[in-house]
Amino acid sequence: MKEIKLPEIALVLLVGPSSAGKSTFAKKYFLGTEVISSDYCRALVSDDENNLEATGDAFDLLNFLASKRLKRGKLTVIDALNLHKDDRAKLVRLAKENYALAAAIMLDTPIRQLQERHEVRPDRNFGRQVIEKHYDMYRRTLKSIKREGFSYTYQVSPEEELSIVRQPLWSNRKEETGPFDIIGDIHGCFDELQELLTELDYKVEQQANGHYQISGPAGRKVIFLGDLTDRGPKSPEVLRLVMDMVNSGQALCIRGNHDDKLLRYLQGKSVNLDNGLDKTVQQLAATPDAFKEKVKAFLDGLIAHYVLDEGQLVVAHAGLPEPMHGRAAAAVRAFCLYGETTGEVDEFGLPVRHDWAKNYRGKANVVYGHTPVPGIDWLNNTLNVDTGCVFGGRLTALRYPERETVSVESKAVYSEPVRPVMPNTAAQAAQQEYDDILDIGPLREKYIVETGIGKRVIVREENAVAALEVMSRFAIDPKWLVYLPPTMSPPETSQLPEYLEHPLEVFSYYRKNGVRNLICEEKHMGSRAIAVICKDPEVAVKRFGMHSPAPGIIYTRTGRRFFQDEATEKAFLEVLQRALTAADFWDRFETDWVCLDGELLPWSSKAKDLIINQYAAVGASASNALERAHDVLQQAQSRGLEVGVMLENVAQRTQAIDKYIASYHHYTSETEGIEGMAFAPFHILATEGKVHANQQHTWHMEKLAEVCRQDELYLLMTSHRFVNLEDEESINTAVSWWTELTKAGGEGMVVKPLDFVSTNKDRLIQPAMKCRGSEYLRIVYGPEYDLNGNLERLKQRHVKAKRELALQEFALGLESLERFVRKEPLRRVHECVFGVLALESEAVDPRL
Repeated sequence: MKEIKLPEIALVLLVGPSSAGKSTFAKKYFLGTEVISSDYCRALVSDDENNLEATGDAFDLLNFLASKRLKRGKLTVIDALNLHKDDRAKLVRLAKENYALAAAIMLDTPIRQLQERHEVRPDRNFGRQVIEKHYDMYRRTLKSIKREGFSYTYQVSPEEELSIVRQPLWSNRKEETGPFDIIGDIHGCFDELQELLTELDYKVEQQANGHYQISGPAGRKVIFLGDLTDRGPKSPEVLRLVMDMVNSGQALCIRGNHDDKLLRYLQGKSVNLDNGLDKTVQQLAATPDAFKEKVKAFLDGLIAHYVLDEGQLVVAHAGLPEPMHGRAAAAVRAFCLYGETTGEVDEFGLPVRHDWAKNYRGKANVVYGHTPVPGIDWLNNTLNVDTGCVFGGRLTALRYPERETVSVESKAVYSEPVRPVMPNTAAQAAQQEYDDILDIGPLREKYIVETGIGKRVIVREENAVAALEVMSRFAIDPKWLVYLPPTMSPPETSQLPEYLEHPLEVFSYYRKNGVRNLICEEKHMGSRAIAVICKDPEVAVKRFGMHSPAPGIIYTRTGRRFFQDEATEKAFLEVLQRALTAADFWDRFETDWVCLDGELLPWSSKAKDLIINQYAAVGASASNALERAHDVLQQAQSRGLEVGVMLENVAQRTQAIDKYIASYHHYTSETEGIEGMAFAPFHILATEGKVHANQQHTWHMEKLAEVCRQDELYLLMTSHRFVNLEDEESINTAVSWWTELTKAGGEGMVVKPLDFVSTNKDRLIQPAMKCRGSEYLRIVYGPEYDLNGNLERLKQRHVKAKRELALQEFALGLESLERFVRKEPLRRVHECVFGVLALESEAVDPRL
């Protein structure tokens, strides 16, 4: 059986006259989605696949579809005559533009068979002379096609049995998931390489035959980013060690531009002995010819880049933009070796390079070298680990997936750089400088966020408009905005006649979803606040990219500054910073910043205007009106009119408004600056390198209690109770506690599973549910919500949409923190933060 080998990403042309069997061949050997037929495209644009007038539009469509598939890395088959050289050239060019290889399969059908097939095809209304012309063109094509830029050409008979073998490209190592130790440009610095491998816990021993035996951490593999030789003192030893590691399966190596030039020299090609190659040639002269032959074979076998870890890691000597990942075109190889230049030279005579990393938007981490840099700095998920060892800098490795770097100092300046490697004196990291300009383009359209806890969130364009307004006009400096808290859903309406919400419905929800143990936390009578606190003001510059030092920030659940007065904000942040320091928080958590979630009390400190202009205004006007109504009705009753029912109604309404006034009074107290205020934290959201969603709520309560004890004037520990849903007494105790809280004027409680993230049958369940007291609900639904059948009508409310909203916002919040902690670009963090703001404009009853 004849075997046809095709690369996994390719543009495949079926070439042959009409009736050669191209469509039958395509149907037999390829997926229907892989085949783009010119006849079908002609039918799509004109309803007639034989309409030759529509050929131009049909091929525009064909090229468009082929381009889209190739851009996505899909094998694409063109079912057309492909007999004109110019037409084939356009398709070869299309493949090159999408960094794909081109292949051609010629269907060798005898002319007599072509004519016989044509005679019985009712869908072909042209004469035999056309078939003869096609056949002549096909014969001429066979003579020229191998010179037209096709990487693969096959001549087959449609009648023979074939096997199509799809070959992974050499760069495709997605099945290798690491962990890896990725080492930058070595340039003959053998001593430093040995030292670095030792730092990475590899043991290097040279055997009597000169070869190296290496033992390293279990499961780890080294990746060398190329430029093994030139300029340094021991290029042959570097080659010998790297070759032994690669041959033993302990390492991968990609080709650098210096390796490529050395290979061409060893192959006898004319090259200039400059840029350190002269040193390597001199050093190799002292080695046996057999060693040089092994070096030549080794370098010849190196490829330009690898795609690893299911596509999450790309390694290339000079970096690689996303459209080139996993491709095999000549342009890809050139970029991997040399990068991209502007065509200009700088004052040192060196080419000016395009900074491709600034515009990189790919999901994969790209690790590269080639251009020496003074420090390690992630930018848009890319990292340059060439720290100029041969120029007196350092030799650096990236530990992946840990994203940790390990470096050793150079033992000497082995070569003076043409362009000085200037020390990095910038206060901000490269990513932070780049994040000064926010790209809102992607946020103006519908987008999808895949979160780490498995929730897929769609942010719709219509929801994004309001969020964009908030973010651009009212939000704090976006560099602080690393998290927004989710909304919370109430329970289903209570079965008890006098309650709209009751703990038993909350407990029932969690019991149905397989949760056994809960924590019930007092719902504070304050405003939700996110506090980002820095150990010292410089952290704001170094970690958050601010332009000036700051102690941190406190902001609302919609991303607005909590305190309008900067002095008040600073004073409260100093309270938090002192308490954290006194609790030894910074050392115990190995961090210099923390993000806390909590409530700032009293509510009136933030909502004073709302209380005065809305709640107090309603209370005052209703009280006055009802008092007058009561007086008038009493006068009417004294004259013998039957107004008893009306008086009773007014009395009920008066009692309701009195309860209403008493309810909001619980939320008001005088404050002066921070005097009279308190912060009640309940979540340690994140610290350097960690998001603490893997800790149970009991852990959060315990750790925060240690902080709150340091300043009981301004910090408030959250009262809480534990509930075992299999213990009736435990349930009754929690219900009694809630009843006492709400009767005393408290807002209610928040009920959470002990696990921060809880699932049932692989589905995320509510991370928290609020259960509000009857009198607090009077503020929400109005003074008379429990009179005249109103409560019965309110019991018809539905919470399904609110619950879904809470889950989506919860997932987005955690994802934004994870991305910030991983030091991803700020635009990636803001995809999630912006998503929470956008979802807040969903048409969900705001009273829920």
